[in-house]
Amino acid sequence: MQVTEEDGGRLNAFAKEPRMVVMEQGENTGPGRPLLIGGLLLVLLLMGVAAGIS
Repeated sequence: MQVTEEDGGRLNAFAKEPRMVVMEQGENTGPGRPLLIGGLLLVLLLMGVAAGIS
């Protein structure tokens, strides 16, 4: 940790940040689209169940 001294003698500690990685255009980071479609289907199913109950 990096520690700096502020006015009045107080110490302030900063955590080490990980290095940033620059992604190339079109680089996929995981299960984006299938997860989005699954979430949409789940919301629609829950709305149907709620409408059926009421």
